[in-house]
Amino acid sequence: MLYALDLIGIALFAITGALAAGQRRMDIFGVLVLATVTAIGGGTIRDLLLQQPKIFWVEDPTYLIVIAMAAIATVLIKPLHLKPRRFLLIADALGLAFFTVLGAAKANAFGEGPIIVIVMGVLTGVAGGIIRDVLSSKVPLIFRSELYATASLLGAITFIITINLLNTESALTLGFLTAAAARLAAIHYKLSLPVFTVNWPDQDDTPDS
Repeated sequence: MLYALDLIGIALFAITGALAAGQRRMDIFGVLVLATVTAIGGGTIRDLLLQQPKIFWVEDPTYLIVIAMAAIATVLIKPLHLKPRRFLLIADALGLAFFTVLGAAKANAFGEGPIIVIVMGVLTGVAGGIIRDVLSSKVPLIFRSELYATASLLGAITFIITINLLNTESALTLGFLTAAAARLAAIHYKLSLPVFTVNWPDQDDTPDS
């Protein structure tokens, strides 16, 4: 089940990377590169921090095949006149939820404490999207959009609470549904955290020292 969910999450994030590449009019190589770094970025950082002997996609190249297939499929279905921005947001929300619970589950399986499990879940969920947005010259969704990291955090917390009360499958399901519902609700209702603003005085208004 974990492996199947991981592949689904990989495919979803690869699609968002390919769509972001299309928005920036990249060639097919750029599409594949952006899809790849988006899909494996969070998991790679997680495995490095957890000091895994092999990064997950190095150990199993099937992930790279799934990424390539998802990216090419995205290019091919572009003529279907889908709304790319909305599709990107929905795919990103589902990918965020998948990767959050899978990252948390992997950290939990290696005996990490609750705080590290939550951190690894959020990191796995958001890092790929950050890399995608930076490489496509956009302010990352985590900094400019409705409840993004917060949705991931809620999913990771739900997982760590329920893993000690229910079985792994139930914890994964509830964590996923929590993160996905929070993110999709934030998109639909434009929910966001309060914005912090600092109004710097103009140079001419700065008092003399």
